[in-house]
Amino acid sequence: MPGRLTRTVAGVAALGAGALAWSLLETRAFVLRRASVPVLRPGETPLRVLHLSDLHLTPGRTAERRWVQGLAALEPDLTVVTGDMLAHVDAVPAVLDALGGLLRRPGAFVLGSNDYFAPTPRNPLRYFAAPSDPRPEPHPLPTDDLVGALTGAGWLDLDNARAVVEAGGRTVRLVGVDDPHLRRDRLPDPEPGRHADGLRLGVTHAPYQRVLDAMTVDGADLVLAGHTHGGQVRVPGVGALVTNCDLSRRYARGLFAWSPPGAAPDRFAPAPSAWVNVSAGLGTSPFAPVRFACRPEASLLTLVPAADTRRVHSA
Repeated sequence: MPGRLTRTVAGVAALGAGALAWSLLETRAFVLRRASVPVLRPGETPLRVLHLSDLHLTPGRTAERRWVQGLAALEPDLTVVTGDMLAHVDAVPAVLDALGGLLRRPGAFVLGSNDYFAPTPRNPLRYFAAPSDPRPEPHPLPTDDLVGALTGAGWLDLDNARAVVEAGGRTVRLVGVDDPHLRRDRLPDPEPGRHADGLRLGVTHAPYQRVLDAMTVDGADLVLAGHTHGGQVRVPGVGALVTNCDLSRRYARGLFAWSPPGAAPDRFAPAPSAWVNVSAGLGTSPFAPVRFACRPEASLLTLVPAADTRRVHSA
C-alpha cells in the first residue's frame, strides 16, 4: 500500500509539473482565429477586420512582437485594438514595432486599465472569487505617449468617442468607450442621423453587460472587446472559470449574438441585437505568464452579407 501511494503521489506530481510546463509554453502558441460575421447587406463586398487585444507588451516579449508584425501580411481592411497594449513603462516602442505595417492601414483603438497603470504582483486565486480590483495602481504608464504615437500614425482614438473611417471602399461608423473596468466608460451622445445606412462597429476593452447593452441599443452591428483573456486558464469540458467582469463564462471568448433584455421599443418591433467578438488576447500579465487550454489569439473577422451564415473556425 505505501508503494502504491508513493506511485500515485509521484504520478500526480508529474502530471502537475507537465501541466505547468505546458501552460508556460502555451503563452507563445499564437493562433489566428478566423470568423465570418453576417452583418452586411446582400450584395455588399466582404470587409476584413483584424481584431487585436491584450498584447500586454514589455520590451522583452520579442516572440509576441514578431508574430504580430507578421499579421500585416494579411492586409486587413481595418485593424481594431481593444486595449491593454502595455505592461511596462518602456513598452510603447515595442507596441509600435509590433503593429509595424498595420499602422500604414486604417485602424482604431481604445485603452484598457493596463494602458494607464503598470501591473503589480497579485494572488491569482483572487480572480476566481471576483473581478480584479479596478482601483488605480500606483505606477502610471506613458498613456499619452502611446495615444500620441497611434493617432500620429493616423489611427482613431475611440475612447468615449465616435468616428468615421473609410475602409475597404466603404464608410464605417465607429463608437468606443474608455475602459469600463475602471468605470471610465461614457458612451457618446447619439450622432445626428444615427440610423443612417452604413456599417456600425462598437469598440470596448472590457465587455461589461452595460456596455454591450448600450452599444447594441445604439445600433452597433458588431461589438469588439477583450479583457477576459478567454479565461486564461480553461478546464477541458468546462471552459473558462472566470471572465474578470460581469459577463457569463460561456462568453469568455469568441463570436456570439447579443440582445439586451427588454430592449424592444414595443411588442411589434424586434429587439435590437448585435454580434460580439470577445478576443482571448495575445499576452498576459508579466506576473501571471501562463495559459492553459486557451491559446493567445488574434481574430480575422470577415464581415459578409447577412444571408451568409458561416460560423467561427480557427486556423
